[in-house]
Amino acid sequence: MLSVIRGGRVVDPTAGRDAVGDLWIEDGRVVAPPGREPDRVVDAAGCVVMAGGVEVHSHIAGGNVVTSRLLLPDLYVSEAAPEGHPFAHAGGAAAWIGATYARMGYTTAVEPAMPPTHALATQLELADIPLLDRGALTVMGNDDHLLQLLRERQGAAAVRDLVALNVATSRGLGVKCINAGGASAFKDGALKLSLDEEIPCYGLTTRAIMGALLDAVEEIGVPHPLHVHCNNLGLPGADDSFAATLDAAEGRRIHFAHAQFYAYGADEGGGFRSAAERIARCIADNPNATLDIGQVVFGQTVTVSLDILRQFAGRKGAKPKKWAINAGDAEGGGVVPFLYRPRGPTSSLQWAIGLEIMLLSTDPERTILTTDHPNGGPFTQYPRIIHLLMDREERAREIATLPAVVGERSGLPGIEREYTLSEIAQLTRSGPARLLGLTDRGHLRPGARADVAVYRDDPDRTAMFTAAKLVLKDGTPIVEDGEVVEWRAGRTLSLAVEADTGMARRTDAYLTDRFGAGLDSFAVPDAAFEGPAFEAVACRA
Repeated sequence: MLSVIRGGRVVDPTAGRDAVGDLWIEDGRVVAPPGREPDRVVDAAGCVVMAGGVEVHSHIAGGNVVTSRLLLPDLYVSEAAPEGHPFAHAGGAAAWIGATYARMGYTTAVEPAMPPTHALATQLELADIPLLDRGALTVMGNDDHLLQLLRERQGAAAVRDLVALNVATSRGLGVKCINAGGASAFKDGALKLSLDEEIPCYGLTTRAIMGALLDAVEEIGVPHPLHVHCNNLGLPGADDSFAATLDAAEGRRIHFAHAQFYAYGADEGGGFRSAAERIARCIADNPNATLDIGQVVFGQTVTVSLDILRQFAGRKGAKPKKWAINAGDAEGGGVVPFLYRPRGPTSSLQWAIGLEIMLLSTDPERTILTTDHPNGGPFTQYPRIIHLLMDREERAREIATLPAVVGERSGLPGIEREYTLSEIAQLTRSGPARLLGLTDRGHLRPGARADVAVYRDDPDRTAMFTAAKLVLKDGTPIVEDGEVVEWRAGRTLSLAVEADTGMARRTDAYLTDRFGAGLDSFAVPDAAFEGPAFEAVACRA
């Protein structure tokens, strides 16, 4: 069927397009004007037309996410879901995730932390999320097998083969390292870890582990750069860890997760002050680097992370006073409830820092909007964050209600910049898609997947981006006037990577010795899913 979205303001920064016009769609793809009459016309007069949003970093599946639902069952409001949908009424359940993202105009979302030993459970949960395409990043950097290879100096080829095998068997879309070596150091009593501090037992450093993974990702041709969670998250002086980690990349592609939590410069009077200017300058000066924000929003949330070292330290600030820490094999992890106090000085400064990084960015396509859901707050706050970026008067009204520390320790009040709709599209569409290597989305050029969001052009940007007028997934309407009109399954995106048979045999023997179960027990087979659940994403040439 040939459709046209007619008379909307089409915003696609990848094509330099920001003007009223038409968007033609056929067989689930954007097409050039075909020179014949359409079968369907969508009137988009007075509306903004964008590609579907792409989420690069949101914790939506996996063991810690399940634990968070059990620990705080009342945190999220359950909503209607398709009949018989698994766990439809659980807090933050799959149906809620898919529907809420879709209503905001998002059509793709990525879980950033999938340990290979938990891959099957994580992928099954992702497959339950309706409406969206989704994917997951395979976590390495604290697993004993990798650290053994590095300790024994097995060489770059062995590391490459192990990384490729883990991505292939877990059906990952990329690779992430989380405080590399930190979980191992924690088990030997460490409570802090720097880039060059020796990790007991293995005699390695974060620099060495991360460097080996950076090289492996490049050699394999993973489209997404190594997704890095640095040392010393959330501590005064964490900006030094960020800068040192960027230097350690030595020009290799690197993506920094939730950078707001590293933009904390140590203040002479104690505590921290904004280092947003330093972080923004680092990214501007290093075209090999990208970041997502991890914007803090006010209210109750729960922090979930495989950074067991930092989660253990953070348990003292739990609110309410309950938490769960798992010091198991490889990463471990923790779930700690947290309240970002409305109008509280520390929370207000954190809130200001994330906005400041985005407003100082010289390249929004390398500066991705996230809240590190749910760590900085829920992804449902994206519309409000967009509003604050686009409207300096609205930002000033919000700042006026906050403690003086926002002006004393951050530069946010003095920034007059307002994001344009094209820059918002870079921040939420083209930038994340390019970062993940998803060439078929994030733009509206001919050949793109017809994942499209149509918004009423409302000066109240919060309202505008909360409830899309129309959302198409592969050319099919899934949301109309902010409500789901068709529940449908998406696909799980996974990297098409070759696994070395020799490393598969070595890993099978290793796992059998360690767990009493071989590689097949940890793999993600097609047979575990109903119908074709996966779509391959090509490696870089």
